[in-house]
Amino acid sequence: MDDLVFLKLGGSLITDKNQRYTVRLGRLAELADEIRTALSESPDLRLVLGHGSGSFGHYAVQEHMPQRSLSAAAGGAADDHAYWIGYSEVWYRASELNRHVMDALHIAGIPSISLAPSAMVEAAEGRISHWDLTPIRSAIGAGLTPVIFGDIVFDTVNGSSVLSTEALMTHLAPLLHPSRILLAGLEAAVWKDYPIRNEPIKRITPSGFPALVGGLGASHGTDVTGGMRTKVEDMLALTAALPGVPIQIFSGEIQGNVRAALGGAALGTVISSD
Repeated sequence: MDDLVFLKLGGSLITDKNQRYTVRLGRLAELADEIRTALSESPDLRLVLGHGSGSFGHYAVQEHMPQRSLSAAAGGAADDHAYWIGYSEVWYRASELNRHVMDALHIAGIPSISLAPSAMVEAAEGRISHWDLTPIRSAIGAGLTPVIFGDIVFDTVNGSSVLSTEALMTHLAPLLHPSRILLAGLEAAVWKDYPIRNEPIKRITPSGFPALVGGLGASHGTDVTGGMRTKVEDMLALTAALPGVPIQIFSGEIQGNVRAALGGAALGTVISSD
């Protein structure tokens, strides 16, 4: 069977998270080239590619949806209408960034297809309740790279939910069985002493996590989905469902790292079940 790998390009890597709606076009083009090279070097490699929302989705949520739950919104129809206007703005900004990513992949010559969670995923109280995986499975089988991304989706309880790429991959992984999960961001590793960054953590396991959690810190820039601590917690939960599948958090900012990680290099921090 082909080697299926999940790769996430973090929002902090492909956008400037300190500037509203600002994509790092040059770095995005370089990353697309690295992915194309890795795919050409490993003909059996198949990807599910995800990317964060960075300064697009996160800023849009803060600016247009300060009230995150429709069921808790005060007032009446007017407030509900404003809520859904905010929803559409968050959708627009997340999709805008995705178009930049798809343009970079297209220019690099990577046959890929965007599968927006907003059109495919239903949630209940912030958790995925339904996702028809036929398009993703079909894309992989056809030799295409399906692309998912941090997005806003309809929620049957709260009206809407913002789902991170990690949450999407956590749902997909037990169903698609990737051999590896790679999370490329700005940070070279998960740090024991963030933001000082003197002590990188080589490996994180469920038993060792409680001793580390106090120093993990949050995210670089604006992030409404929890930052590094939430990322690690999500991935630790995933190791319970997929024991033996290594998860790497590493820097995609260093030239060649994404290509090397796709080729099997051990970079950054490894999260595993033992």
